[in-house]
Amino acid sequence: MGSWWDQDIVEAGKLPLLFGLTAFLVTFAVTRTVTRMIRAGRGPFGDISAGGVHLHHAVPGVVLMVAGGFGAIASAQYGPGAAVAAIVFGVGAGLVLDEFALIVYLQDVYWSEQGRRSVEMVTVTGAVVLLVLVGSAPFGVDTLTTEERQDRVAVMGTVVFHFACSAVAFTKGKPLVAVFGVLLPLVSLFGAVRLARPESPWARRFYRRRPRALARARRRAARHDRRWSGPVRRLQDLLGGTPTPELADRTSGGADHRSRHGDGGDGAGSGDGGAGGAAGPAGSPPRGGAGPPG
Repeated sequence: MGSWWDQDIVEAGKLPLLFGLTAFLVTFAVTRTVTRMIRAGRGPFGDISAGGVHLHHAVPGVVLMVAGGFGAIASAQYGPGAAVAAIVFGVGAGLVLDEFALIVYLQDVYWSEQGRRSVEMVTVTGAVVLLVLVGSAPFGVDTLTTEERQDRVAVMGTVVFHFACSAVAFTKGKPLVAVFGVLLPLVSLFGAVRLARPESPWARRFYRRRPRALARARRRAARHDRRWSGPVRRLQDLLGGTPTPELADRTSGGADHRSRHGDGGDGAGSGDGGAGGAAGPAGSPPRGGAGPPG
């Protein structure tokens, strides 16, 4: 354990990455704890507003990410400056990705079903960074021997092959497999050779004249969803809190309205409350009772 720490973390210059990952995960955990307390009406916490505008915590998160990113560029790879920049960036990333769904849907979906996208993004980001931290290199380069790494043809062939496998897995409707396959080549290969999801671009392109393959893909997708949808949702509820059921119709209706009229995602349009949790003009529930603080 000591030799791995010295060789693969300290000497490899990955200590700032460890600090950043730790700050990222701790920030997400603390933020979700605070927002769940606000939702339940417990504790001294509340929403933050400036000039009557609710400040989502993604706002200071963006500022911290910019500061930490430029700080890391300006600092050396080693030393306290790099560590501080990594921590600042990790805190900012945790705040921003905790509201990833808000950025995607351009409305306040924090406690709705769409809000699960934030938990998914945080989970995937943490897992990918952890794989990089423990030594996984992209596209299977770390599986090559020293002699093979010196052979540029072998290196390029390995990268192209595993990149192609990840791309095929992505077009087959398996984005998580494709992402993890970048660092774990066997995962991308597994996703590339398996049947595609029936709604994926691959299925629409190659299964149109293969009804048997499409039927098999639908049966397999149904079995997979029945087996894993329950455990995945319970894990998401454990990490991020259970969505509010009555918000589903409101947020989906708001998304349709925005897609038709191109409305923005400002505080008034999203129905965010002020510091006291007052409802917004759109009549949405107060953020202080169902959303995160600034």
